[in-house]
Amino acid sequence: MADVESQAPAPLAHIRILDLTRVRAGPHAVRQLSDWGAQVIKVEGPYDDDMTGARDGSDFQNLHRNKRSIVLDLKQPAGVDALRKLAVGADVLVENFRPDVKHRLGIDYEALRVVNPGLVYASISGFGQNGPYRERPGFDQIAQAMGGLMSITGEPGQVPQRAGIPVADLCGGLYCALGVLIALVERSVTGNGRWVQTSLLQAQVAMLDFQAATWLVDGKVPGQIGNRHPYSTPMGVFPAADGQVVIGASGQDQYKKFCAVLDAGHLLTDERFATAEARTRDIEAFTTAVSAETRKHPMAVLVDCFNGAGVACGPINAIDQVFADAQIQESGIVRALRHPRLGLLNLLSSPIEMSGIRPVMARAAPEKGAETDDILREAGVSDEDIQKLRAARAVL
Repeated sequence: MADVESQAPAPLAHIRILDLTRVRAGPHAVRQLSDWGAQVIKVEGPYDDDMTGARDGSDFQNLHRNKRSIVLDLKQPAGVDALRKLAVGADVLVENFRPDVKHRLGIDYEALRVVNPGLVYASISGFGQNGPYRERPGFDQIAQAMGGLMSITGEPGQVPQRAGIPVADLCGGLYCALGVLIALVERSVTGNGRWVQTSLLQAQVAMLDFQAATWLVDGKVPGQIGNRHPYSTPMGVFPAADGQVVIGASGQDQYKKFCAVLDAGHLLTDERFATAEARTRDIEAFTTAVSAETRKHPMAVLVDCFNGAGVACGPINAIDQVFADAQIQESGIVRALRHPRLGLLNLLSSPIEMSGIRPVMARAAPEKGAETDDILREAGVSDEDIQKLRAARAVL
């Protein structure tokens, strides 16, 4: 039977993007848009090292699906001229050079808006386009450190920890994609583009959320609290007879249900644990008392009974267990895509669901420069001029 949803036009199919990004934050931003149909041209240099592993590797394949590739040498005037021709017909350009590089090459926003006033030009960098750190190299863990995340991650008194995923890269990419979409909506009214800017550091600081408010509003410096919650108790990791679970019972009504599931009325009547404030204040004693009850039961029993009572509880899954989980399998977040050489690849799809349409999973990550000639022809470059560009090695 035909997949009716897949026949609906992709919502961003009319948007053409020039992707000059490397590593993770920029490609992650572009992938949010290509997954919903945007036509993406991956602009690569002749000697680029993408820093996400081998081109045939899992990371590269997951990041760069749904793209075509062109190789331009932007150190040559002819290569820059070719990019300008591509920019004329583009809706969006995304780059993550250090701030000075695009100006030195002559491909900055002010230069390209001359040839395309409607161009949405997005820049994502380590520290932003202005300020004292603008020229510094920036990577995810640096942003996690400087943006405060590492100082509040880990057990109290232990070495600060980074998160297990590149959260600054990923959130920076999401904010960049959001900025692009906002600018495109505005352009549909005004006809004019915008220069969209974000950075790993800004994204990381924005993600501090209530921890930032604790300092900005309350004047208190948050610290490490491990798996606990600063205000809501019980919330965190507790032992089971055969492993560990995470339980979250926020609020007094939830706490009553929590105690009922464990058949532990003494946890409700003990004055030390009577309120969330008291439980948080005497967290060590409370954790010891609760752990004595939870470890009496297998994980599956705790998960079923707590959720049955309306108290959130879940197992701590390893990555293989995540993808074996019935809810994840039902969600469709894993999609198969056939690569012409590597065969069938299982890749992460978009976590966004829309009625009547699915995310696009149409094209495996491209071979480097595989579509160079086709892309140049679409920009109005003649075959004769393409050969001249190739002879000069301005394109490959």
